[in-house]
Amino acid sequence: MATITKIEWTDHTCNLWHGCAKVHAGCDHCYANALSKRYGNDLWGIDRPRKLIKSAFSDLAKFQKDAAASNTIRRVFVGSMMDIFEKPMPLIDSSGNLLDITSDALRQQLFQNISNNLYPNLMFLLLTKRPSNIKKYIPEDWKQKPPVNVMFGTSPVDQSTAYNLINHLVQVNGKRFLSVEPQLDLISIMPWLKAKLIDWVIVGGESGPGRRPFNTNWGRVLRDECLHTNTPFFFKQVDKVLPIPADLMIRKFYH
Repeated sequence: MATITKIEWTDHTCNLWHGCAKVHAGCDHCYANALSKRYGNDLWGIDRPRKLIKSAFSDLAKFQKDAAASNTIRRVFVGSMMDIFEKPMPLIDSSGNLLDITSDALRQQLFQNISNNLYPNLMFLLLTKRPSNIKKYIPEDWKQKPPVNVMFGTSPVDQSTAYNLINHLVQVNGKRFLSVEPQLDLISIMPWLKAKLIDWVIVGGESGPGRRPFNTNWGRVLRDECLHTNTPFFFKQVDKVLPIPADLMIRKFYH
């Protein structure tokens, strides 16, 4: 968990567990995998367990309390070290002991808490590279009437993943966003924007060791498409080394 995050488009991050499996080219240099290995954890891959994060729900309660005290809405990204819509996976504790529940139990607890309005001052950004799984795991009543404080998002990195992931995402009712990072090639999302199927677009290049180059004109294409469709656009970074060009220093949020 993190009470303060370096991710510019959110106020907090929430991880119910740590661990995931790579899905597409955007995962090749996964910072979460590298960070996990640095701390001696083996949690990545379809055959590895995920590690329970015990503080997740107590921290969410604190985020809610602080947001309510300041009469604000705080964004919570779920999750920076996991994929909330990954299939149910075995869980271990911090000592490596296998638990008798799977990751799905944690996911369903979060969804139940949201349904019970325990977090009215938190906007949950449920980001996934597996949008085809969203309807499998959300509560039945969310399929027709999702909570107002939930946004469903996915992460395309090139035109092929955009077609695939976005077409699955838009089958889900509710607020929707795209985190186009790391953007690896030119992408157009105008058909979905014109149809008002996407509510917020975040764009950024790759950072860290081995980062792949980002062409700022790719960002300008998405910026202009968002401008023409009155869609909030947030440019996160070129690569955390090169400065953001003045014309791309746009950081609008969905409200």
